[in-house]
Amino acid sequence: MSDPSQTPMMRQYLELKATVPDALLLYRMGDFYELFFEDARDAANILELTLTSRNKKDPDPIPMAGIPHHALNTYMKRLVDAGRKVAIAEQEQAPTTSKAGRPILTRKLVRVVTPGLPWDVDDLEARQHCFLAGISGKSGPKGLVGIAFLEVSTGELRVTEVEGYAKAAAEIVRLEPQEVVLAPEAAEQSCITEACRDLPTTQADGACFDVRDGRNALIDLLGTHDLCGFGAEDLGPSLAATGALLVYARDTARVDLSHIRSVRPYSLAGHMVLDNATRRNLEVLRPLHGTGRKGTLLGLIDRSCTPMGGRLLREWLQFPLLEKAPIVDRQDAVEALLDNLLRRNVRTRLRLIGDVERLSSKAAQGTANGRDLRALEGALRALPGVMALLESVPAMHSRLPCDMVEDVAVDVDRWLVVDPPITIGEGGLIASGVHEELDELVTLAREGKGAIARIEARERDNTGINSLKIKHNRVFGYFLEVTQSNLERVPEDWIRKQTLANCERFVTAELKEFEERVLGADEKRKALELELFRQLRDRVAEQVVRLQTLAHAIAQLDAVSALAEVAVINRYTRPVVDDSTVTHIVAGRHPVVETMGLEERFVPNDVTLGDPDTLMILTGPNMAGKSTVMRQVALMQLMAQIGSFVPADEAHLGMCDRIFVRVGASDDLAHGRSTFMVEMSETALILNHATERSLVVLDEIGRGTSTYDGLSIAWAVAETIHDQIRARTIFATHYHELVSLGEQRERVSNVHLAVSEWGDRIVFLRRLKQGGASKSYGIQCARLAGMPEGVVDRARQLLVELERLPRTLVGPQLSLFTGACVEAEEETLNEGAERKDAAKQAMWARVMAVDPDRLTPREALSLVYELLETSRDGHE
Repeated sequence: MSDPSQTPMMRQYLELKATVPDALLLYRMGDFYELFFEDARDAANILELTLTSRNKKDPDPIPMAGIPHHALNTYMKRLVDAGRKVAIAEQEQAPTTSKAGRPILTRKLVRVVTPGLPWDVDDLEARQHCFLAGISGKSGPKGLVGIAFLEVSTGELRVTEVEGYAKAAAEIVRLEPQEVVLAPEAAEQSCITEACRDLPTTQADGACFDVRDGRNALIDLLGTHDLCGFGAEDLGPSLAATGALLVYARDTARVDLSHIRSVRPYSLAGHMVLDNATRRNLEVLRPLHGTGRKGTLLGLIDRSCTPMGGRLLREWLQFPLLEKAPIVDRQDAVEALLDNLLRRNVRTRLRLIGDVERLSSKAAQGTANGRDLRALEGALRALPGVMALLESVPAMHSRLPCDMVEDVAVDVDRWLVVDPPITIGEGGLIASGVHEELDELVTLAREGKGAIARIEARERDNTGINSLKIKHNRVFGYFLEVTQSNLERVPEDWIRKQTLANCERFVTAELKEFEERVLGADEKRKALELELFRQLRDRVAEQVVRLQTLAHAIAQLDAVSALAEVAVINRYTRPVVDDSTVTHIVAGRHPVVETMGLEERFVPNDVTLGDPDTLMILTGPNMAGKSTVMRQVALMQLMAQIGSFVPADEAHLGMCDRIFVRVGASDDLAHGRSTFMVEMSETALILNHATERSLVVLDEIGRGTSTYDGLSIAWAVAETIHDQIRARTIFATHYHELVSLGEQRERVSNVHLAVSEWGDRIVFLRRLKQGGASKSYGIQCARLAGMPEGVVDRARQLLVELERLPRTLVGPQLSLFTGACVEAEEETLNEGAERKDAAKQAMWARVMAVDPDRLTPREALSLVYELLETSRDGHE
């Protein structure tokens, strides 16, 4: 390969590339951004570009690919969505001179774009945060890990500290950042790497994670004396994580962070915890299968009118409350908006309000254009109408903003034209009457167009050339164009400028003078408009704190109006939420399933837990609706603790510190975990972390192993939850033996989902009833699922054979090849087998001689003792 450093341009490229080795470098060359070497190959693959080369005549030319500069935003989004960092090197205006005396345009690295530090806010998902997360190493005797979350598009900065890396990993999973910056020690933790396995990560220098440096950097950014006013003065490792994020965003990526005006500490102790398995099984934010929000709880309740309200509702689901007062406060606000006329009017006006949060951040970062400022002005103009509607509603007073920032709206409206262009460098932004000099330049430019028309008409009359036209381009400026057939009529004082196939172009002294005057005025106009617009944008940016406060108030109003809307549409009721350990639901429904338009009518059910029974053993066949009932209880609890109304006729839901949901079957083969191992891991998590104030939902524990192993595990888990943890629990199982726990333990209730039999067919009634199920109906369910009739018939025959045997004989005695019961017991009997067999035969003979309809309670009890004694004699 020829030496790429042989040209000044390539030397510049290599110098810049060395500063961002892990990024794709977009190197500005005229109207294109070019990429070279491996960057070119990678970009060509991601963007489906044609890969070309530089110095094609060389034996080993340099790979090269490029994109048009005007399409940067489109291509940038695709590169970042692919998880790549992208560095942008722009041309500076003044060229330098090479050793050979040739002018060279120097390039400067202006930005490094990453998934967590987006290039264009407008490309982001409007109703979802775009967090850049930082995780520090352990600090201090408590082994605290600091976490910081930075949202550049809104200026939000959150920090927290947790005990140990496992909790830090869980927090990363909960908040779903787009990118993570790790301290070296954190990068070595398996739980952290697992939590970040699908995320772009950067391991930063350990020196960046310094508590003192982080505190000082944050104080400088916020312009304060200390952090006491934010409740962050006594924080430790979270400030180290914050400092690392600021270095990464501001120094490495060159992002303007001036709009970050606050830091928001939070504690995990103040919010309900939902582990990843629970969020997945409940389909809180995303469906189990597919993409998007359809079929999720978020998709159901998010009827927000603004992107800010949508982001806040998502945050509420990620951070359910644990205190009664704020929950009741939200419930009051929702109830106040149940009035149809009030709610409709409020929501109609909220739809006129855009994303004030991100618009104000764009202004602060200097990236807002004229349309962004007009959108912000429109939002501020619409807000007083919303406030007027709510002034007479006591429950809404705390949510009404005191400062509606009217002065910003007035300023923008006075300075900007009604419909500004997208680009800010071509003029047409500033309204007339704002700036006297600008008005004069605009008038001159406008009159210039009329003057061109007058010159053109006069020259046509003077020359008699009716097809004569005055045109303009960047190379020649203004010129007169004459067709070849009319060249003999061209005056002698015209100056020939260019000859084409069908025409010739000329200039005159008058046209040159006009061009200098008009074009000079036009360039002055554009430059002056740009300067005036930047001044306006800077004035808006100075009010970013007021705008962010206002945006938060709007989001609160929007979120509660969305909860009120869904409550009215779906007939929800206000639950009683208190500090008890009671779950009492009357006619409860699954919020998502009931809205899916299924052919079958949804059947509501009553559920009571914790008063007095804390453990519910739920039995019934597959497809009867056990998972639906269990999930709907968990979803109602979650909804109640974000302040939402719930799908029930009546509900009393005592506060839960955590919700655990273990349902369904899934494996993790990529990490060597079978379905059974995943089940056991998730169950272990529950047993190790659930408390008396938790809600536990368990489905079919012990399925993935042998019958007796599975039964033993399920029994032991149920006993542990009942005896030691004492959490409110719904335990669904096909092991009917667990029903006997209700006879052995005080706080156990047995319920089942009713089924109606019709011959060899069944009908699912979807209704909860007291007592355990009498059958599993597995064969009937197999038939409903489309199992071949031959298989169903054979299974029925085998079931009859099995049911004829005592329970202790079921197992190896059944021959699946002959369909007969093999007397294998005779081959395995040891000493004393005859005595055991005689005892068993006597016991079964005694049982077969009993007429249960004629037994009195006392006789039945005596029979039980008699059979028990016979059984013991046979096993001595």
